[in-house]
Amino acid sequence: MTLTVETRPADVRRGSEFAILSRQIRQAKLLDRRYGSYLLRIAVTLAAFAGAWATFVWLGQSWLQLIVAAALGVLFTQVAFLGHDGGHQQVWHSRRANDLLTIVAGNLLVGLSFAWWVDKHNRHHSHPNHEGQDPDIGDGVLAFTTDQIAARHRRLGRFIGRHQAALFFPLLLLEGLNLHVSSARHLTAAPVGRSGRYRTVEIVLLALHAVAYLAALVLVLTPAQAVAFFGVHQAVFGLYMGCSFAPNHKGMPTIKAGSKIDYLRRQVLTSRNVRGGWFTDLLLGGLNYQVEHHLFPSMPRANLRKAQAVVRAHCAAYAIPYTETSLFGSYAIVLRHLHALGAPLRSTAATAG
Repeated sequence: MTLTVETRPADVRRGSEFAILSRQIRQAKLLDRRYGSYLLRIAVTLAAFAGAWATFVWLGQSWLQLIVAAALGVLFTQVAFLGHDGGHQQVWHSRRANDLLTIVAGNLLVGLSFAWWVDKHNRHHSHPNHEGQDPDIGDGVLAFTTDQIAARHRRLGRFIGRHQAALFFPLLLLEGLNLHVSSARHLTAAPVGRSGRYRTVEIVLLALHAVAYLAALVLVLTPAQAVAFFGVHQAVFGLYMGCSFAPNHKGMPTIKAGSKIDYLRRQVLTSRNVRGGWFTDLLLGGLNYQVEHHLFPSMPRANLRKAQAVVRAHCAAYAIPYTETSLFGSYAIVLRHLHALGAPLRSTAATAG
């Protein structure tokens, strides 16, 4: 779905709608740091991460290592969530301390570049689902807009476009590798300005991660076990990461290039929340409160649930649609959206056949 009706130019009343919400959020102290919550979360996550690697060393040459590989795929994603929070300045008051958390979690522990993520993610947050501006719906292996589908002329691209709903989850198994490659490419090929002020530190830590990770596999496992471990670990990591971010915007309205829409509606109308309790909060790293997170990116994760009631009531007062669904319902929406986008290519293939 595309937002085809352009929002009216912001007047004084419309310009104040987000300001009113922001005052309510600040008065409720929902932007205040949650040090205790984050210290506990960091300690538990890093303890589990270290415990998994200790189990890896203890097991040695055993095919039970594939269970450890799957567990580490999950834990890599949980550590990446910590990096995400630090990148949004949610954890500490100090920008340098938040940057340090993100660099250690991302570059050293997970193998993802801080500068690459910040550059890409900031553009996404500024213009979610905005065609031509949001890198998360840029043209790639999958097509997320009708224009991208129409521009597919090569045989492989058209095949993927026709079947992209069926291929969605299988392709996510490769997403972990794509994230690692994109990170390395950004640090080595991007202009100095876009590669970030920590470029040297990032390159060193990213290289250290790669060397330590591969050395561990070679020294502890047989060659066959090492290959299998690598495949399972990266597949679970990619699938979990993709399944955590896909429900947030895919299948929500997109904004045509050149359209004007105020900040409140731009964030709310393009975002989808996922219902659930504490387990869903843990599973998705707080990303299930996507509306609140997009409106207030620096809000600590533990405060998002409390902010939801305030944001939902505010949207209702101004007749702004607020979208929330179940986790599996969100995946169904994503798949239906991808399937619908591929319909023109399927029609063309049927006619040619």
